[in-house]
This record gives sequence, C-alpha cells and structure tokens, in this order.
Amino acid sequence: MSNRALLEVIALDAQDAVAAQAGGADRLELVTDMAADGLTPSRETFAAIREAVDIPLRVMLRAHDGFAAGDVEALLRDAEALRAEGADEFVVGFLDETGGPDLAALQALAPVLADCRWTFHRAVDRAASRDALRKELSGLAGLDTYLTAGSPLGVDDGLPVLLAEAARHGEPGYEPRILVGGGLQLTHLPVLREAGIDAVHIGGASRPGGWSEPVSPAAVAEWRAALDA
Repeated sequence: MSNRALLEVIALDAQDAVAAQAGGADRLELVTDMAADGLTPSRETFAAIREAVDIPLRVMLRAHDGFAAGDVEALLRDAEALRAEGADEFVVGFLDETGGPDLAALQALAPVLADCRWTFHRAVDRAASRDALRKELSGLAGLDTYLTAGSPLGVDDGLPVLLAEAARHGEPGYEPRILVGGGLQLTHLPVLREAGIDAVHIGGASRPGGWSEPVSPAAVAEWRAALDA
C-alpha cells in the first residue's frame, strides 16, 4: 500500500477537476459558490466532473453560509439526488445553537449517507469544544476525516492545536484522519508531516489568479512535489 500523502483540491467544475488531477490531486472536494465558503453543487455538475476524472470526489452538503444545518429536508433531497447520480463520499458539518455538533441533522442524513465515507468540515474550528465535538461524533458511521485549520483564524494560529490532536490519534474521537486546510501554506508542510499528518486540502492555493480563475495544474503540482519531498 502507498504511503503517499493525500492532496485534496477544491473543484467547482469539470475544468477544475481535470486540472487538479493533472497536477497530482488524489481527491477533489466539489462545491459551488465560494463567496459563501462552499455550498452543495448541482447534480449536473457532479455528473460532469465524475465523467471527466477518475479520482475520488467528496461532495459538499451545505445549503447556505454559516454552520447551521438550515432546511434539513432540502439537504436530504440534495443528498438523495447526488446519491442517485453515483456520489458516495460527502463533506458535512453542522453546529447547533450551543456550538456543539447538530446531531439531529446528522442523524436525519444518516440513512441517505449509509455506506458513504464523509468529512466533518471546518465547523469543528467554530465548535464550543473541539474535544467534546469529537467525542460526541465518535463512532458515527462513515466519518473518517476532519477538515480543520486548528483555529477559525487559519493554520498559522491553529498549528499547535493540530499538532496536539495529531498526537492523540487513536484515542476515542481522534481516530478520523486530520485533513489540514484553511490558510495552509507550503511552509507549514514540514512540521505537519513530521507530526504524522498526511492529508492536506487546498482551494485558493491552487488558483494563483484568484477564485475567478480555474485551478492551475502547475500550482497543484507544486503542492504535490512538496508533499512528496
């Protein structure tokens, strides 16, 4: 089995997906509307991307900006439509009014996401207690990853938290993989890799021209090379 570190890249469309795979991405996170920090893409967008590339796709389930679930029935409809199109990996993350995980929303989605693997996204960085959230979610079927910067302010601020959580891998609530994203820079990679963190997530870093421009294969390749160094 390969020990290659995971490089996940945000893709908005098939052009992004092809460029990211060409640059060495291992997996894509599919979203729309980055002005709202990434919402659920359409079924048609998923289908076009699935046709264009052959690497794993994780699809965002998020209806609006912020970390409240909102209309759970609408989320269920989106999830069902995406499942019918062949989606089998997702990105989810909801907090309740106390800053804890919205277990009711996650449990409502559970039947639709049965047998799927999924990431709890950066809502963890806004939780009232990261440790409590991890322990409350421990054992949920399919949860295999936390996308986190360690802080709402980004990796520069959250690095000590990321290293501390990596050191707890295997403890209850700390079994899922840490996928680092949010203000991540190439200069962070050596210390993250030294701590045993083997998965990173990039969005803007793959687009030197900004979010109005497509993913750059060369930018993705630079991250691939740095991870493999």
